[in-house]
Amino acid sequence: MKMIAKMCCAALGAGILAVSGMAQTAATLHVDTTKPLHSVSPMLYGLMTEEINHSYDGGLYAQMVSNHVFRTNWAGVESWGLVRNDNAKAEAAVDKTSGPSAALPTSLKLTVAAASAGNEAGLSNPGYWGMAVRPHTKYAGSFYAKIDGDVGTMTAQLVSDATGAVLAQAAIPLHGGAWSRYNYTLTTGVVASVSAANHLELTVAHAGTVWLQLVTLFPPTYHDRVNGNRADLMEMMAAMHPKFLRLPGGNYLEGDALEDWYDWYKTVGPLVDRPGHMAPWTYWSTDGLGLLEYLEWCEDLKIEPVLAVYAGYSLKNKNGGRPGDHIKPGKDLEPYVQAALDEVEYVTGDVSTKWGAERAKDGHPAPFPLTYVEIGNEDWFDSSHSYDARFAQFAIALRKKYPQLKLITTTPIKVSKEAEPDVLDDHYYKSPAAMFDLVHRYDDAPRSGEKIFVGEWATRSGSPTPNFGDALGDAAWMTGMERNSDLIVMASYAPLFVNVNPGAMQWPTDLIGYDAVRAYGSPSYYAQCMFAAHIGDAVVASDVSGAQDRFFTSATVSEKEHVLHLKLVNASNHAQALTMTLTGAKAGAAKMWTLHAGSFGATNSITEPEAIKPRESVLAVNAAAMRHTVPAYTIEVIDIPVK
Repeated sequence: MKMIAKMCCAALGAGILAVSGMAQTAATLHVDTTKPLHSVSPMLYGLMTEEINHSYDGGLYAQMVSNHVFRTNWAGVESWGLVRNDNAKAEAAVDKTSGPSAALPTSLKLTVAAASAGNEAGLSNPGYWGMAVRPHTKYAGSFYAKIDGDVGTMTAQLVSDATGAVLAQAAIPLHGGAWSRYNYTLTTGVVASVSAANHLELTVAHAGTVWLQLVTLFPPTYHDRVNGNRADLMEMMAAMHPKFLRLPGGNYLEGDALEDWYDWYKTVGPLVDRPGHMAPWTYWSTDGLGLLEYLEWCEDLKIEPVLAVYAGYSLKNKNGGRPGDHIKPGKDLEPYVQAALDEVEYVTGDVSTKWGAERAKDGHPAPFPLTYVEIGNEDWFDSSHSYDARFAQFAIALRKKYPQLKLITTTPIKVSKEAEPDVLDDHYYKSPAAMFDLVHRYDDAPRSGEKIFVGEWATRSGSPTPNFGDALGDAAWMTGMERNSDLIVMASYAPLFVNVNPGAMQWPTDLIGYDAVRAYGSPSYYAQCMFAAHIGDAVVASDVSGAQDRFFTSATVSEKEHVLHLKLVNASNHAQALTMTLTGAKAGAAKMWTLHAGSFGATNSITEPEAIKPRESVLAVNAAAMRHTVPAYTIEVIDIPVK
């Protein structure tokens, strides 16, 4: 996290504040810090994520082995190769009759007819677009195996693709008999260069038969969590200062077919008892990152979960098209309502409850905080118009058992008073131009009825991650959400993650990009870091006149810190001159963070991760009246002391 903080506070580059474009008459901006208009929602900025773009498997979930449960496709067993050194004789095939658990009833059967020292036989795995190997690092692995014959010892190795050099090695004694779990540790020494061009090998030097299942390998994880997350991606999220995580995500909650719903029961407990399921974004989800791991993710970032429960609707129908299928309200829906009640109990119940006890058995006795539960996802797609009744059935049951919860609807509905939602989830995916035009969407919206959760939003033109035009659209939109944060209680950008390797992405534009070795923040990522790190607890009176159309502002005051957080967004190709009066501000020095680029198309990438990043400077403040110019294509956040 310290590394990210330094990036967000680098010294202001020369020339950023130079006036660009044509000279023009100064606009006037007045901020009165003594006139609070309304409170800022304390949970305004958060995170939304789902299994898309290899966000979990091949992304945040730190498991390095690809297809660690030996699923097959038309070409055979995905990601696994047969190793036969020198004169070794062996073959491998899926055995559908033997596995370590009911959830994983199959295995890969390795039959070794001949092998010896120097003539080993076994299997290799390339990871998710490679395996990042770093010097002087400990990697923790495990697998389940059943042995027939005196195979002896299995050797696990991390091997360089380029040279064949063994970078780390461990010997694992095997024993005959029934399925057993084996653990191993690989520790590297000096590694010439950090890269993803490495693979894992598991080999034996004796004839015999080995059945394998659930092969894992983890690097050091964030907070040293077992079965945990990539540290660099967790640090990047921490730098966004989030307040919540919407989980388990949007379409990932529903699945393409009714049978593909996010069945949380199958995502908890030991990995060997998790069968995985088909995700809606074209690839299998292992569910190694399951419900408990989501909750521990929240715990590690000191944020609160916003729990979405499955509400009986699939993205597609049985013929693979739209509209999707749904579960009929009433008796047919009852098992899913019970699943939601049980899920909330798993999250919040103490150890005296059935599912609280199961959570304790899984290693976390303490309950987690929970305020908001969302029922379904994007149910405006359901042309059967069944959502009103489905929502009501869930809402009545949840309110009866958990009256303290606030319930979120995914579309406007008409229900009885006892089932009325507390919050409405709005989603926006727009081009930069459309997002600029949307900024004032909530300025005159009614304040009666439900609050608003902007559960998914993004300015979309860059790929795989936002360009600077997107960042300007996002920053402009955030000024509108801050001004209307009496109505908008939460907001979360989506999607959060993308693996930038060819074939990994299903949806542009995505906030944070990465490969197996490194990660980078897009310009929009840095805009969010700046906005969320500098927000007060009250919106104060402000007005601007004479500014160009694509100039946007937000003003909030932190009463505890005695600071005015002033956000200025100039999305024009001309500089914006300002005359500012800041009632209640102290004359002196203010801190300013600037994000700037030369065009909408400028961006960051995996090879140029810091082409655009915030830069810090000091701004002299004259509270009575001061002149200030915001350059073209610039986002500024200014922290000004107040009396």
